[in-house]
Amino acid sequence: MIALFAIAALPCFAGEVAVLKNGFSIRHERREIVGDLTRLYVSADGSSFVDVPTVEIEHYEAAPEMPVSPAPPALNARADFPARPKTNLTEVVNDASGRYRLDPDLVNSVIKAESGFNSRAVSKKGAQGLMQLMPGTASQLGVPNPFDPQANVDGGTRYLRELMERYNFDMVKALAAYNAGPQRVEQYGGVPPYYETRAYVARIVKDFNKKKIAQKAQSTSARKAATAHAPAASAQARVTPSQ
Repeated sequence: MIALFAIAALPCFAGEVAVLKNGFSIRHERREIVGDLTRLYVSADGSSFVDVPTVEIEHYEAAPEMPVSPAPPALNARADFPARPKTNLTEVVNDASGRYRLDPDLVNSVIKAESGFNSRAVSKKGAQGLMQLMPGTASQLGVPNPFDPQANVDGGTRYLRELMERYNFDMVKALAAYNAGPQRVEQYGGVPPYYETRAYVARIVKDFNKKKIAQKAQSTSARKAATAHAPAASAQARVTPSQ
């Protein structure tokens, strides 16, 4: 499991803002201390949160009221091409994630943010396919056809792995570099101050956290069910039939 220390501006229109030492801020509804981390809940129902090292938080401020900004139109989806069946895409993502040692949930969250699982998506800037590879990047990664789901996911996952290694597995920086380019991350010493990039990282963080919360809840339910079943089975085993 990859530890996720999200340093992104998340959409929230009340509550507080945690100002970090690197100049970043995180809007949240409430917070609590968990060991040496501060958990910032970015949704009112507590279903989404980000964990930040407490020592990295400089101070808190009241969150200013602000209008809801629509998400930037990153994709021009083409409806004349049907999406690849989900079962096939699941296999493609699992294969690429295993090959490059990344969490498939993370790769799926990136695909969701990049293209909405549309293998024929083309952005205004010319990025193509499921993981929105620019033509130059696709060429460098050896992806001849960015609209081929298998080739695109393999190239995009490989590139994401390279970025993770480049930034010492700082997922936030890697995601920011995937969106804005490594040169921008290095120019600003972290996530660049672009709305699109901050919103992009925030969307992936929220989606990834939601999947992990759901998996944890499912695992807990399964353990409780197994524990409840065990005493009953044991009691039945102790009953001996009458002669």
